[in-house]
Amino acid sequence: MVTNIKESKFVHLCFAISFFTSGLIINALQCILFYGLRPFNKRLYRSIGYYLCYSFYSQIVFIADWWSKSKLYIYIDDEVLQKYVGKEHVLLMMNHSYEIDWLIGWMFCEKSGVLGNCKAYAKKVIQYIPAVGWSWKFAEFVFLERSYDKDKEIIGRQINEIFDYPDPVWLLLNAEGTRFTETKHQASIKFARDRGMPELKHHLIPRSKGFTASLPYLKNKCPGLYDIQLAFKTNDKYEPTVGNLLHGRPVTGYMHVRRIDMKSIPDDEEAAAEWLQNLFREKDELQESFHKHGDFFTGSRFKKVEPVLQKPSLATLLNTIVWSIVTLTPMLYYLVRLLFSGELLYFSIGVAIITIFYLLMSKTIGMSKIAKGSSYGAVQNGKSKSQ
Repeated sequence: MVTNIKESKFVHLCFAISFFTSGLIINALQCILFYGLRPFNKRLYRSIGYYLCYSFYSQIVFIADWWSKSKLYIYIDDEVLQKYVGKEHVLLMMNHSYEIDWLIGWMFCEKSGVLGNCKAYAKKVIQYIPAVGWSWKFAEFVFLERSYDKDKEIIGRQINEIFDYPDPVWLLLNAEGTRFTETKHQASIKFARDRGMPELKHHLIPRSKGFTASLPYLKNKCPGLYDIQLAFKTNDKYEPTVGNLLHGRPVTGYMHVRRIDMKSIPDDEEAAAEWLQNLFREKDELQESFHKHGDFFTGSRFKKVEPVLQKPSLATLLNTIVWSIVTLTPMLYYLVRLLFSGELLYFSIGVAIITIFYLLMSKTIGMSKIAKGSSYGAVQNGKSKSQ
């Protein structure tokens, strides 16, 4: 569904109002449950929290599935799909190449029945953003301060916490640390050359410290690691951006998923760091094959599997419709009354409320912009942060 500019602005405003109003309602419920239920029954708190997070996140998945009619093809071994997916705790290792890679990941999580329990390593500052950040905070995401000594303690504590959930949890680690851009890629190549490491063509050299710090705790709690390789065709009509999805412009993603037994990863920190580097060399091979041949297998060593098209979920559609009715009906009525009241004060209040919703939406979208990612290989206290 491709909309014109005027329709887009109105739809974006309606979506912003519904999404953030519902988010704040969910935040309020999370807060009440966090302080009123969690100290007495953590299991029940997390079970209820799953549905609250699902109700919030699935409104974003709705934009991809139903509003823009985007498609996602999954390449995964059928045995892994039937035996493991949605049935175990998992660490996700995904390439960080696109503005909407997180949203495509949410589509996969939703189809696998774990959207309400998907979590990630995230910058600490995000937890202060209303609706999205607050939701993540109550959902016990792993918030990092970009200080290794502090983060190592946080990682151990939070992994023990979140993998104590009653249902499967999927935890995303973007080992590259920031999204791929040409500038960051050049810095990554220089980093590799300076250390005599193989260069990567489609990825940044992964930062191993977060992974190796997590590994001892993961091995105790998490049986599997899913290596996820996401790709979009470079000649597609629309680029994979949040803006295009909001304007109803469809994109098609291709995702290769393979399961790796956590026990097969070396225990030794140095060996585990090298294992991670080898993993990204294999991911580079997959990406090169896709861009050269249109699939992940022709130019790689990996077993060919047939793609499975992920069908839109009716639950995301119904959930978004319900929230739209609950939030938009009173909010739009109130805003119209303010704007047409004839009183300058009330008119100003109405404009201010609309502006706040737009700013919240812009801030949230800005979190996804490739240009907003952190620097790669920045020097701090004489040491590169890349490793």
